[in-house]
Amino acid sequence: MEDWSKHLQIASISDVGMRRATNQDSYEVSLAGDMQKWNARGHLFLVADGMGAHAAGELASKLAADGITHLYAKHQDLSPPEALKRAVEDSNAEINRRGQANEEFKNMGTTCSALTLLPQGAVVAHVGDSRVYRMRSNRLEQLTRDHSLVWEMREKGNFPEGSKSLQLIPKNVITRSLGPYPDVNVDLEGPHPIQVGDVFLLCSDGLSGEVEDDEMASLLSHLEPERAARMLVDLANLRGGPDNITVIVIRVCDQTLATSESGSPPLTVGGKKEDRAVGPIPYTLLTALVIAALLCMVMNNGWVAILLGLFAAGIAGYITFKLSGAGSGEKVVGTGKRFGLGPYTRTQAVSGSNLLAKLDKIGTQLRNVAEEEDLPVDLGQFDNFFEKAKVAAAESNEAAAMNFFCSGLSNYMDQLRG
Repeated sequence: MEDWSKHLQIASISDVGMRRATNQDSYEVSLAGDMQKWNARGHLFLVADGMGAHAAGELASKLAADGITHLYAKHQDLSPPEALKRAVEDSNAEINRRGQANEEFKNMGTTCSALTLLPQGAVVAHVGDSRVYRMRSNRLEQLTRDHSLVWEMREKGNFPEGSKSLQLIPKNVITRSLGPYPDVNVDLEGPHPIQVGDVFLLCSDGLSGEVEDDEMASLLSHLEPERAARMLVDLANLRGGPDNITVIVIRVCDQTLATSESGSPPLTVGGKKEDRAVGPIPYTLLTALVIAALLCMVMNNGWVAILLGLFAAGIAGYITFKLSGAGSGEKVVGTGKRFGLGPYTRTQAVSGSNLLAKLDKIGTQLRNVAEEEDLPVDLGQFDNFFEKAKVAAAESNEAAAMNFFCSGLSNYMDQLRG
């Protein structure tokens, strides 16, 4: 069995959050058994965020994590990206079959973001709004695009960035997931070149919904993967932790896994990609209905607002159905090309001093809450970490200061959880 610890640093955490009773997220870390298997299939990392009543979401995400890992290794006759895509499609069919067979699990679903690190580079298969990032040279790049209604409408230009109308659309409405339909459209991205020092982050929306990209970038650039993963989860929980939180952090440590676009031929999958785009008319109509409903609410025309809202919901449902790829046949990407259009966003890390100031402010607020609410927290330990952090910051040692601040915050959260 190959020891990959000198080539990769890996940390993974799945946390229930602060408001959920159960954890419906699943994840998988599957490393190649030896160098020969690495050359053939690379390493596989996966995050899945389940959805559904009772235990349905938990089952869906578990089926995705287990099924994709098994099927990716099984499809030896296919190229790695085609095997990964097929594994996601076959797992979707199995989740749908299990859902249709049991009324309690009907319409269960899950997101899925899978990353393979291959000799040719990093390849991603993606469905839903879980994300894959790459951190390089203090810049965080999002390698996946969210399959969400907010993202789709923003891409179409219906609402400008920061629009109040856009903020009215729930962020958790996704347009594509595994499970609800027998077929699913899987996005492939890459291969993206891998360099020594690159850090990859896979996460569910329990993290990305609470922690800003520039904050993620700063933590990933200053902290080792184990500490960074812990701090990302703690920060999401400190901001309310409304959802389950799952993160996988991977740092490339040496040249063994490093690649370049010029050094390796692109990976291909044969066939023709079916066009599944939604034209501008549904988005324009949805925008008009949302605005009209808001105006009716302002003018106290309640029944008209409700009717317009129902029409808007119908249009949104059509867009979701169309983008999901439901009812379509075999879908494959074109040959001889890189997959996808990523990276989709690029975010510079917030300066170390700015993040340290944020962490210091959070610490002060937590200390005040602990005293006012008489929480079962030993503030002596907490204060000790923060004093060391402030000394390190005064000496311009940002990495040490951030580590001490993070240790203090993690200590606080651990004590709260008993």
